[in-house]
Amino acid sequence: MKSFTQQQFIRQPDIIRTGKGLTIAGTKITLYDVLDYIKAQQPPHRIREKLRLSKAQIGAAFAYIEAYRAELEAEYREILTVAEENRRYWGTHGHYSLAPVKLAHNSLEQAALKAKLRVWQSKLSVTV
Repeated sequence: MKSFTQQQFIRQPDIIRTGKGLTIAGTKITLYDVLDYIKAQQPPHRIREKLRLSKAQIGAAFAYIEAYRAELEAEYREILTVAEENRRYWGTHGHYSLAPVKLAHNSLEQAALKAKLRVWQSKLSVTV
C-alpha cells in the first residue's frame, strides 16, 4: 500500500461539458460567455472581474479557447441557431398560453368573481 505522499491524484479537468455546454469547472459560466466578452474586445482582467473567476479559471478558459477556437465557435453557432429556432417557434405557437388574462371590467363580473372566490375560500377553510 502506498503512503499518502506516494499516492497519485488524478487532476480534475478545468473545463467540463454540462447540459449548458462547455463550462468552467465549479461554476455555471460557459466558455460561450467568455467568448462573448472576447468578441466584445474586453481585456482578460475585465472578463475575470465581471464573471468573478479566479486567475486559474480564466487562464484555463483562455487556454481552451485558444486551443479549440474553431470547434468552439462552430458549436456556439449551432447553439445560437437552435436557440433562435426555439424563440421563433414559441413566438408563433406559444401565444395561446402567454395571452394576457382579460380582467372583469364591469361591477357585475367583479361581483360574480368575488362570490366564486369566497366559495372557494370557504371550501378550503373547512377542516377535516
